[in-house]
Amino acid sequence: MNHLFRELAPVPDEAWAQIDDEARSRLTTYLAARRLVDFSGPHGWDHSAHNLGRASLADEAPAPGVEARTRQVLPLVELRVPFTLARSELADAARGNNAIDLAPLDDAAKAIALAENRAVFHGYTAGGLRGITDATTRRVVTSGTWDRYPAHVAQGVEQLLLEGISGPYGLALGSDVWTGVVESTEHGGYPLMDHLTRILGGPLVWAPGIDGGVVISQRGGDFVFESGQDLSIGYLDHDATQVTLYLEESFTFRVAEPGAAVAISSAP
Repeated sequence: MNHLFRELAPVPDEAWAQIDDEARSRLTTYLAARRLVDFSGPHGWDHSAHNLGRASLADEAPAPGVEARTRQVLPLVELRVPFTLARSELADAARGNNAIDLAPLDDAAKAIALAENRAVFHGYTAGGLRGITDATTRRVVTSGTWDRYPAHVAQGVEQLLLEGISGPYGLALGSDVWTGVVESTEHGGYPLMDHLTRILGGPLVWAPGIDGGVVISQRGGDFVFESGQDLSIGYLDHDATQVTLYLEESFTFRVAEPGAAVAISSAP
């Protein structure tokens, strides 16, 4: 038995299979940051920090004539989202129902994925995480109609090329921007999505939870998502009518080269 305590949950094997499949499907759809940055791990639940390989001088020496330094680490953050399922639905899975109601799980998967996306792209100060748009000083401010968006993305790519940051390049788009791009065409009817893909040479990713867009070099080594425990489902408690489970993960994120991304934001 591990810390997730799944063995203690009154959940039939048939229901667990549907729960795990549904979570995998939903998370694959929503998790955007992992598709554009390097992924390290998972290193396990007991992995607590990333060694930064640095030390800082302590404010106070432990004894006269003795220097003291503190090793610097980047601690992992734990995210958890509880959700509750009806025991009647779980029991129906054992009876052969292959489509039990897992709407609360869907909501939990969306919530934790959007939190992860936002932490990677915009940071999470309370957790000590610096995001991509926090770190980079490179910016492109958009203006005009959607058919101008390829020009703004090209400006971002040009900034990276001029600084010697090689491609290919990926583009993360928040939900509002994604909708605008998908629904728009340039003069002559050429789809914006196709034009953007040609400019980037890399993936174009829907990234719910983020603001605007971010152009990111895909050369590798610039942005690293470090996973302790990857997204998993655990058991919390139950009563006569419902079972409370949770989605949980631990991770940290580090920016090795802030200049390897360009934030694209809308004009005020």
